[in-house]
Amino acid sequence: MTLHASALPVEAPQAFLGVTRSLTGKLWRDRLDARGAARALAIVQRHNLPEMLARVLAGRDVAIDEVADFLDPTIRKLMPDPHTVTEMEHAARRIADAAVRGEKVAIFGDYDVDGATSAALLTWHLRHCGLDPLIHIPDRIFEGYGPNVDAVRSLAAKGATLLVTVDCGTTSIEPLAEARKLGMSVVVIDHHQTGDVLPEVDALVNPNRPDDISGLGHLAAVGLVLVTLVAVNRELRQRGFWTGEMPEPDLLSVLHHVALGTVADVAPLIGLNRAFVAKGLIAMRRRDHVGHTALMDVARLNGPPEAWHLGFMLGPRINAGGRIGRADLGVRLLLEGDVSEAARIAAELDRLNAERRVVEQAAEAQAEAEALASLGLEDKGAVIVTAAEGWHPGVVGLVAARLKEKFARPAFAIALEPGGIGTGSGRSIGGVDLGKAVRQAVHDGLLMKGGGHAMAAGVTLRKEKLAEFRAFMESALADDVANSRHENELFIDGAVTARAVTPEFAATLNRAGPFGAANPEPVIALPSHQLVYADEVGQAHLRLRFKSGDGSIVNGIAFRSVGQKLGSALTQNRGQQLHVAGSLAVDRWQGTERVQFRVLDVAVPDQGPTVIR
Repeated sequence: MTLHASALPVEAPQAFLGVTRSLTGKLWRDRLDARGAARALAIVQRHNLPEMLARVLAGRDVAIDEVADFLDPTIRKLMPDPHTVTEMEHAARRIADAAVRGEKVAIFGDYDVDGATSAALLTWHLRHCGLDPLIHIPDRIFEGYGPNVDAVRSLAAKGATLLVTVDCGTTSIEPLAEARKLGMSVVVIDHHQTGDVLPEVDALVNPNRPDDISGLGHLAAVGLVLVTLVAVNRELRQRGFWTGEMPEPDLLSVLHHVALGTVADVAPLIGLNRAFVAKGLIAMRRRDHVGHTALMDVARLNGPPEAWHLGFMLGPRINAGGRIGRADLGVRLLLEGDVSEAARIAAELDRLNAERRVVEQAAEAQAEAEALASLGLEDKGAVIVTAAEGWHPGVVGLVAARLKEKFARPAFAIALEPGGIGTGSGRSIGGVDLGKAVRQAVHDGLLMKGGGHAMAAGVTLRKEKLAEFRAFMESALADDVANSRHENELFIDGAVTARAVTPEFAATLNRAGPFGAANPEPVIALPSHQLVYADEVGQAHLRLRFKSGDGSIVNGIAFRSVGQKLGSALTQNRGQQLHVAGSLAVDRWQGTERVQFRVLDVAVPDQGPTVIR
């Protein structure tokens, strides 16, 4: 008999394994309340799935009737009619006009991974149409984010009659007005939050504009470019443009780009995004794209790529070009067809990424010291705003992300230039809309320029406004930050012993992937396991080994934990019994597979009996 979840009362989940305060200060929660547990049981019964996989699905609010589609998300089922996006029809017609007329098209992209993949995808398509588009990726330091008047004039001088901006342009009022003045048509394909005024362009394709009801606001720019190209293909098909000599390009063949840009931009892996990434990972595993293969090789990624590889190994290398090197290196790699040249570009990006790490670590140490001094012993303050001269503008976003992770509150890192202008980035925590606060600061005259998403924002300000900006952010976000940090909780999907942690078990859980933003990796607990080994390895990581009561061993690692609460808790409890919480990853080395347990938290067990859920 299947229990109906709606028939059960809703109650707050109890502390998982009785952990009300872990060694890092977290409350462990069972991700499933009574209703969720009933749904998990129903999923097991209806779909004949392993219990732990069913718990993972139920914990992500997958309805019983949606299980099959969730486990195999398909673009065909999830792709909407592109024309549901406001002004998409205008954009598709104008791009199709350019293809038919053989116009010179200029593509203006952002300098991050989403911008690089968006520009590469659009360029690939226009080349299929017989065009040779111009590509401009702005220099982060000298040009800053988004279109600028000088670049627009340069593209017009080169004969461009259509300017398409990707992953930027929504707030570029003056530069795009200049483009129109110079006789260029303008199409904007962007997903950033809008300001009070929209640019006057031929088409502004942005599902986050106030009058858009498509429900596609979660797409990264590269995903939105793909949807746009679906509309362009259809428009050209209706015009009879595609022939035997000019066949319609297969958009599914370039899902590598969409997957990489979506994951690297931390877009939520829900709906169409999940399908893009799931199918894009399959495409990447074929290793048939020269640029992506070169990138995987230089990152020493030998096994099949997973979503986290894109976010932590491949994405940062593409980003390194825009941060401290040539901004267009990422696009060039993704468009390169020659194997040796792709290997050369990938090697340069790898070198720049190593250089970026050194620069970032120096700025991070300085920013962390400033944050500690600002928060004080009482740990007071809703927002961290750090700034210093000498920081490289290309790493401030990474520094802000580290501060956010360490101090569990929104954080800004701002690089101050000798002229008294600061450029910086902010990163937020769940439930705190940073982009909205930054736009208000622009409106109030505290910032020269600023914008972004709920979780990330960029700012430009004068040095003398720094204290006022800090005070504004503290006031604007205090309540939301307090609500978000009210309970420092870790949600657990289930518990097993070391003997159950096998590559097969990890593969079972991975059926609920790809994991990332809005579809978090399953967190599994190992109850009362002895920490038999803990030693530092690499850059502030701890290599670990845990033993269960039956003698089974599982290898673990705690990334970037040395000097943090987690690292101290582990090193001080060598040889002790601990409840351990973490996620699973399969480590492939010389043809063999073994599971690595990525430790997130530990707790001292109660003396009473332990129940495995």
